[in-house]
Amino acid sequence: MDTEAQHVERDRSSRPSVSEEISDTEGPEGRSRSALVQRLADRLPGGRITLTLLVCLLFLFLLGTFVVQPFEIPSSSMQPGLRIGDRVLVNKLAYRFGAEPQRGDVVVFDGTGYFGDADYVKRVVGVGGDHVVCCDKEGRVAVNGRSVDETAFLYAGDRPSGVPFDVVVPDGTLFLLGDHRDDSSDSRDRLGSPGGGMVPVEQVIGRADWIAWPAGHWTRLERPDAYARVPAADGAHG
Repeated sequence: MDTEAQHVERDRSSRPSVSEEISDTEGPEGRSRSALVQRLADRLPGGRITLTLLVCLLFLFLLGTFVVQPFEIPSSSMQPGLRIGDRVLVNKLAYRFGAEPQRGDVVVFDGTGYFGDADYVKRVVGVGGDHVVCCDKEGRVAVNGRSVDETAFLYAGDRPSGVPFDVVVPDGTLFLLGDHRDDSSDSRDRLGSPGGGMVPVEQVIGRADWIAWPAGHWTRLERPDAYARVPAADGAHG
């Protein structure tokens, strides 16, 4: 009996513990990952420093391709808010996952086939279904029957529009104007062109959320309250 008991105890002690089994399986994986990194570094001039720089560049590339893209303001059409040479950060995820541009948003879009073969920055004044008119009795833009006070962002001395218009924005498109109306080529100038001056939502690259440069002009671009009281398009057209 004593011999049998001792034999059982030896069998139990000879089996590795659970913690030892986990350690044995994780150790080689950790070492293999470390070895892989070292092999990659060994193949590059500069070793780990070069590898780190390449990883950072890849991260920046992915960030610029899918998340945030800098855009330089090329003209005065969005003054006073955006000045020539300002760099804005464009949120490329703003209208993904079911979200849509809203009235008052400042957007960057690809104008190919609609405005010209370049990227443009303008403010959304009308979305799909909206009835946009200029001008009302007080000389203001009206959307779905509601006059909009644009003085908070309109260039000082500019009228809301020197060109009268009365349009219904087709679904899936946007009616876009610059804030410096007297120095902006926008939807008003293309009313008689194919597309009627409207830009498909799918052409929008993203929403301009921040002015990143120059440092003294750093600010967040907020959606103005001017459009908050505009009724839904269905309410305007019955």
